[in-house]
Amino acid sequence: MDIKQVEFCVSSSKISQCPKDRRAEYAFIGRSNVGKSSLINLLANNKKLAHTSGKPGKTQLINHFLVDQEWYLVDLPGYGYAKVSKTSRHKFQKMIEDYILERENLVNLFVLIDSRIPPQKIDLEFIEWLGENEVPFSMVFTKIDKLKNNQLNKNLKVYNKTLLEAWAQLPMQFSTSAETGAGKAEILSYIHQINQQL
Repeated sequence: MDIKQVEFCVSSSKISQCPKDRRAEYAFIGRSNVGKSSLINLLANNKKLAHTSGKPGKTQLINHFLVDQEWYLVDLPGYGYAKVSKTSRHKFQKMIEDYILERENLVNLFVLIDSRIPPQKIDLEFIEWLGENEVPFSMVFTKIDKLKNNQLNKNLKVYNKTLLEAWAQLPMQFSTSAETGAGKAEILSYIHQINQQL
């Protein structure tokens, strides 16, 4: 599957402002500066769709993009490290939690993880929370072009070993690079497969 048309629909600060139709939604989330905007732009074939920034915490609203008139790609605010006040952080957290737990259109949440670094407590806790709340999700390892293959495999092995301490089986995983385009076809094919079953 290749995306032909993507249009920005709405930025929402609460789920009551999200689109009212019943189209399937695929949301993307990750720690600040994990490469979320770059990955979204890669999937959409549009370098200017999601705003990339060297400054963490750029995405501060729930952004809906309509893909080929069929489904929504949803860009969620990142979690952790964004230089925002405690009040704002709490507001973001509530907005993200409300969306993830209450949005019936949400079919799959793609959780982005930086492939270059060891498992982070904040990511592991977030993944565990998704599991406890039975939220369907996949893991997307980003920036794989920054590592040699053997280092990447080593890092993924460590990550999966850590996950298996708490999980009976591993969630669906993708390895991606916004620079080389790696993982793009696999993610889009996965979305297409799910859409076929809905």
